[in-house]
Amino acid sequence: MKKIQMVDLNGQYQTIKEQVNDSIANVLETSAFINGPEVHAFQKELEDYLGVKHVIPCANGTDALQIAMMGLGLKPGDEVITADFTFAATVEVIALLNLTPVLVDVELDSFNIDPVALEKAITPKTRAIVPVHLFGQCANMDAIMEIAEKHNLYVIEDNAQAIGASYTQKDGSKKKAGTFGHVAATSFFPSKNLGCYGDGGAIFTNDDALAHTLRGVVNHGMYERYHHDVVGVNSRLDSIQAVVLRAKLPLLDQYNKSRREAAEKYSKALEGHKNIIVPTLVNTCATQCENCDCHVFHQYTLRITNGQRDACVKHLGELQIPCGVYYPIPLHLQKAYLDERYKEENFQVTNQLVKEVISLPMHTELDDEQIAYITSTILEFVNQ
Repeated sequence: MKKIQMVDLNGQYQTIKEQVNDSIANVLETSAFINGPEVHAFQKELEDYLGVKHVIPCANGTDALQIAMMGLGLKPGDEVITADFTFAATVEVIALLNLTPVLVDVELDSFNIDPVALEKAITPKTRAIVPVHLFGQCANMDAIMEIAEKHNLYVIEDNAQAIGASYTQKDGSKKKAGTFGHVAATSFFPSKNLGCYGDGGAIFTNDDALAHTLRGVVNHGMYERYHHDVVGVNSRLDSIQAVVLRAKLPLLDQYNKSRREAAEKYSKALEGHKNIIVPTLVNTCATQCENCDCHVFHQYTLRITNGQRDACVKHLGELQIPCGVYYPIPLHLQKAYLDERYKEENFQVTNQLVKEVISLPMHTELDDEQIAYITSTILEFVNQ
């Protein structure tokens, strides 16, 4: 059996090696390193793939979130509601802009923001909602968009983990993750489902005026050289990263299909055990369509419910089986984001999840032998 890796970037690279190497060599030869033709071509190809009017590439996913908020004109003191159970990048950009982060609990089955908790947290100062499509599955966008419309709020989708996922709306129509809200942000960090070989990110929107503003923000506020019309930052996707993304984008659906197939094998082996809860597909497309793409399994995250999660992590590590705990500490308990407004009774699900979740190796190169070894090892441990 080949070595098990949490993410096998080299194995994936070997399948596109010739195209990537040739394209990188071409960038070096042309020396069009910043805002070159490869970046513009990738932008157009991603717009076509997502079915969105505007993609604005940038330097990384965290910048993408910050730039989206800057483009919407949010002001210091404005409240922005997001999920307590997510990576810190989502909330740190809120704090960096002197906005007020408001953290709320998540749903037990999807791990995504709880619309009920979300609506309860709205105040006259609330200006925006940031739903995070965690681990590759969309938040409840029907409910979130209804709440946003009712209260006249912006929706900024954090799509860093769900590129390529679809969501079936109540009317039966399907759209790609990141195309529901006023604006969305994604990351192309190497381990993402669509990852480059360094840092990269992008912002999506169907709003022409907002797209114009965002294009200025990413480039020092300039639309014409040395004319600074808006306050901006320096956040651009470079051409070498663009050629990697161009090579991978036509394969993204296949990559995600491979992840779903691996997830199905994991779940088939592990489901039904009294101390294991496998990931839940919550969107209606899970039961209404073949080749369901409502979950793209950026992570395959299950729950160990008998208080033995940490011991299981240690056991797997001793057997050279990598795994991850995403995330071990809720944001509301992180030193940087402590706030006397937060009450523990309002974070019951998050406080439970941080003690139970464990993410298993997930990538396009997983094989049946590896999956069988991982699952049998887990089952032997929980059956002790």
